[in-house]
Amino acid sequence: MRLRLGLPKGSLQKATLDLLARAGYQVSVDSRSYYPTMDDAEIEPVLMRAQEIPRYVSAGALDAGLSGLDWIVETDADVVEVCDLVYSKASRVPARWVLAVAQDSGMKSPKELGGKRIATEVVKVTEKYLAEKGIEAEVEFSWGATEVKVPDLVDAIVELTETGASLAANNLRIIDTVLETNTKLVASREAWADSWKRQKIQTLSILIQGALMGAEKVGLKMNVARANLDEVMKLLPALRQPTISPLSNEDWVAIETVLDEREARDLIPALRRAGAEGIVEYPLNKVIP
Repeated sequence: MRLRLGLPKGSLQKATLDLLARAGYQVSVDSRSYYPTMDDAEIEPVLMRAQEIPRYVSAGALDAGLSGLDWIVETDADVVEVCDLVYSKASRVPARWVLAVAQDSGMKSPKELGGKRIATEVVKVTEKYLAEKGIEAEVEFSWGATEVKVPDLVDAIVELTETGASLAANNLRIIDTVLETNTKLVASREAWADSWKRQKIQTLSILIQGALMGAEKVGLKMNVARANLDEVMKLLPALRQPTISPLSNEDWVAIETVLDEREARDLIPALRRAGAEGIVEYPLNKVIP
């Protein structure tokens, strides 16, 4: 038995393959093939556009796949959402579909778009948003380069952004967020009902989530005199509690802990001042809570 897994091709492809590698899955891609190989013989990966993956998972053509909440909503896919995976091509923050108008437009509120024309790649997502707001506007599908259509061709666009920098560079101004989205691991209902496939998907979920958490954290090891232990312990964050081990010298202990990488820069000098010695920082591949 094999698990047929949809992987996003295009802008999210490299970030996804890098994440899988950190999770322990090596995927080899031939530029001329949509069927890469994986070092797990029980998984059959297929490369396709992220926009299509939820639809094929919903139909059972794929057992599971990685795609965004936006495409699940856009395709009305009936899938099992196994876990959230907050990563993208450029960062580890959720992306947003935003409503944007020309910088010099007088419009400041979505309500002012009544009777106007909006271009976007996510037509259904936009229509649902407008319906919830009680706004009647014309929504047209855009094949790309959506930013250039404002204001000559359309009055506003709904476009995906992480930082808003590209929109600002095209003299566009965000007036609302339509949908916040992130990557999800999804499964077909048929695969989820199969005990072998469900366990395989859950294993994949645990390892990928562990790789995401590991990418943001580091480990710290240090030696501390017992006389300084209380002072050092006050400084240390941990997923649970730091591990404290006695050393051959009874007056000293070894401490090991996990923390956010961004905290280490300021914490290490503070630990040194509090009496910690032999401090070692090391990267983590995976952290499984």
